[in-house]
Amino acid sequence: MRKSIFLAAAALLAACAPKAPEKYLPDGAITAGENTRVETTYGTIEGYLDGTIYTFKGIRYAKAERFMPPQAPDRWEGVRQCKLYGPQTPQTETLNYNDNNTQTDYGFGNQFFLEPMDEACQVLNVWTPSITDGKKRPVFLWIHGGGYSSGSGHDLPCYEGRALALKGDIVVVNINHRLNVLGYLDLTGLGGKYAQSVNLGQQDIVKALEWVRDNIARFGGDPASVTIGGQSGGGGKVSALLAMPAAKGLFRRAVVQSGSFLNVADPAATRQQGIDFVKALGVKPGPDADLSKFSYDELLAASRQVRAGAGPVGDGVIIAMKPGQTEAPELSRDIPLLVGTNFNEFTFDVGIDGSEAAVREQLSRRYRDRADAFLEAFRAAYPDAPLKDAVYADFNFRGGAVRQAAAKARQGGAPAYLYLFTWMPKENVLGASHGMELPFMFNNVQNMREMTGGTDRAYKFQETVSDIWLSFIKTGDPNIPGIPTWEPYSEENGFTMILDDVCHGARHHDDALINFGR
Repeated sequence: MRKSIFLAAAALLAACAPKAPEKYLPDGAITAGENTRVETTYGTIEGYLDGTIYTFKGIRYAKAERFMPPQAPDRWEGVRQCKLYGPQTPQTETLNYNDNNTQTDYGFGNQFFLEPMDEACQVLNVWTPSITDGKKRPVFLWIHGGGYSSGSGHDLPCYEGRALALKGDIVVVNINHRLNVLGYLDLTGLGGKYAQSVNLGQQDIVKALEWVRDNIARFGGDPASVTIGGQSGGGGKVSALLAMPAAKGLFRRAVVQSGSFLNVADPAATRQQGIDFVKALGVKPGPDADLSKFSYDELLAASRQVRAGAGPVGDGVIIAMKPGQTEAPELSRDIPLLVGTNFNEFTFDVGIDGSEAAVREQLSRRYRDRADAFLEAFRAAYPDAPLKDAVYADFNFRGGAVRQAAAKARQGGAPAYLYLFTWMPKENVLGASHGMELPFMFNNVQNMREMTGGTDRAYKFQETVSDIWLSFIKTGDPNIPGIPTWEPYSEENGFTMILDDVCHGARHHDDALINFGR
């Protein structure tokens, strides 16, 4: 019954929502043929023309044996069709379906966006305005979220790159790569052929960037003007790429959305976990271990048993960071950074009445005898916010972004620009939740009306946010007309751009909240 009510409400909301601006909707038939073919370094592919945007899906950028570093893909003869999304990495914690919806959802489970699962998941998608005009356009390579265990380059409808490519005259790329036990298990403790079997998911991403370097000019893109971006786990992967020697020179700018991290796993611990993982499978550890005959479920069960494969490892070679490192990677000194979080992240509104008594009760459970001090700090930081936002505001993700921006600023190289996304839909209870910025920066409010409300207000705000991201993708500077001057972050100025219907700057406004309880 609840699900039926939700579906009916979502359908009504979508039916009543304003239409997207016509200039970003498909403006012609979908066609394909010789005029939609591109000769890549590995063979000819055929995509399709969606209005005025050339679209290529499921392009293979690498191949890899299980638990081994990625290699260049095999060349092929003839024309390979690239019109369907390719496979995503095997995963059981997939985001494709969620049976715990309340009023709205993020768009997971749409049958038109599902991808099959296969270990041969190293594929990417490209959207471009032209493949024939010889123009060198900025390139935006997107890395999906889902932690390091789940997700894909198109498990959210807003990841579709057509609208952003059309609006910004840029090339948009998104990718699939290995995840979970297949992508983040450390087997270097086995030695021999496994000497580089660590951070395999990150190694896949580097291979995708190498494909872009070698091929994107044939799609109207400029390999010397690549921006990498990611949200949540994707932001963490971007943070790791900033410390990867193999990635140096493959991108020029970086965007980290709700995924800042300055730490990596200790290789001494992860190597032992890899050895324990092999033992849990009943295999003798060593370079001759055969892990090819186990099912994915067996691999996953063993990894969970020994708690292995959770994320990037500071191995010192593939990722040149040490556990506990607090300074920005020297490798990326010259890379401008756009970094930020959302006001609520995972602290969704669960329905307290908003009275001071109810707010104090919730805060007392969380902070005990320090509840009054927290409420005072919140009122100082957000004097115009409803009182119940003191319960629902996030400071963990926010604190990570501030620390990453501060580390980048201390480096004295390229600037870091810090944002806080506070825009909230009035049509549902999601607030400025984890991922709420995604349809706006991708210029895809149309594709996620259930999440954003799809109102005129949402479409208007989309113009601002997508303009900001496009400005950074093209220049490394997010400043655009119509918003106050966005200063690079420094520990002295503490500048954050608040992204809302009316954008405004703030300086050190929530330091007390970020540091509360640390």
